[in-house]
Amino acid sequence: MDTLETYRTVIQALLADYAAIPIANGEIECYTVFDTRQDHYQVMNVGWDGHRRVYGCVLHLDIKDEKIWIQQNMTEMRVAQELVDRGIEKEKVVLGFQAPDMRQYTDYSAV
Repeated sequence: MDTLETYRTVIQALLADYAAIPIANGEIECYTVFDTRQDHYQVMNVGWDGHRRVYGCVLHLDIKDEKIWIQQNMTEMRVAQELVDRGIEKEKVVLGFQAPDMRQYTDYSAV
């Protein structure tokens, strides 16, 4: 399997695993959105928690420039470490939610 397909497979499995975890409160649907043509991958939460509307992207990963960019992580999961645990090299993971000048201080790619 080539690198791009490996990235796609790992990301989709990781996000599907997360989305399968039941949400304890409210009537909230958790589902994945995979755009494999443009390589955007998300987990959405949609529904109601009592009288409060729940709607938003809780995880967002992109593949660009031969790296996996973590754009959003509103979960407790350590997504970058999960990617490494699933075989992705640290140098191929970018913490896109970090300011560009701060990425150099992480264990992952600055760009």
